[in-house]
Amino acid sequence: MPLTVKCPICKTPVEWAPQSEFKPFCSERCKLIDLADWASEKHAIPVKSEFDLDALDEFDLDEDAFFKE
Repeated sequence: MPLTVKCPICKTPVEWAPQSEFKPFCSERCKLIDLADWASEKHAIPVKSEFDLDALDEFDLDEDAFFKE
């Protein structure tokens, strides 16, 4: 029995198989909707900031000068 997943956009069942061209999406339309959501930053992967900007205040450093290369 092939695995079936729900399309992340419209929840239509999608067979997870090599012939499923747009998996995990049901169609190119749903794939493009998802791509647009990522491009518009509706979806994002959370990241932890590498810099603690509060530490700049502690050392009385100017933020613009700190990030200049």
